[in-house]
Amino acid sequence: MKKLTGVLAALPLLLLPVPASAQAAAWTLRWSPDPADDTVAEAFEGIEDDRADSHPGVTHIKVSGDAYRFDMHTQDRDGDDRQRNETKGMRTGSSSYLKILQNQTWRISYQMYIPSTLDSTTSFSHIAQMKTPGSGAPLYTMSLPVSGGTQKINVRHWDEAAQTREVGSTDLAPIQGTWVDTTFEFKAADNGYLRWTLKSGSTTLVNKRLDGTDLWRGDDEYLRPKWGIYRSINSSGLQNTYLLIRNLRAEQLTS
Repeated sequence: MKKLTGVLAALPLLLLPVPASAQAAAWTLRWSPDPADDTVAEAFEGIEDDRADSHPGVTHIKVSGDAYRFDMHTQDRDGDDRQRNETKGMRTGSSSYLKILQNQTWRISYQMYIPSTLDSTTSFSHIAQMKTPGSGAPLYTMSLPVSGGTQKINVRHWDEAAQTREVGSTDLAPIQGTWVDTTFEFKAADNGYLRWTLKSGSTTLVNKRLDGTDLWRGDDEYLRPKWGIYRSINSSGLQNTYLLIRNLRAEQLTS
């Protein structure tokens, strides 16, 4: 009886709510634009569409069906030696957008379609970046390089000295002309981490995590992702091409 009384006395403790600090962290959806309802200007913080006016009268970034489309023509220029048609940031209202702050952990996922005309290049060719509002090197890039004579898609981390480390890589040709799923998970910290996954249907092509990554710089105000085509013209065989992205989601790890 004494033992039973002790058990009953402890029961109310089991019914007490778990303190918020002890609850498990969870992913909270913060951004998920829908091309059916959100124009390019409504989905993204900013638009960099032919800033040099090298192709007058042409809109390079637009809604196309259920996706956002980024066109690039061989005549397009963003400076003497490069091309850029990109969006930046994640808009949540007419005058509001998300800011990725120091020590926050985020997961950004989407589907992309890379056509056969969007090939790897021998000079830089980025199709996604993480940057700060100011100038300077990105914190990571998704790129289309040629390596050992083979077309690749890879993700690289960039440190403050613009030195890079590869997170992961796979052949580009097998995924051209099909929708693939990609996710970046990262902690925006001096000693953070970056994980990249790439899937084609049920097949996982890349699932790599790089720890000890510097994903915050001392003068950073905030971080924001970029999507689109940003490439050098110093490669042979550049074609008129495009990139499609859809089902964009940004989730923050919260407790």
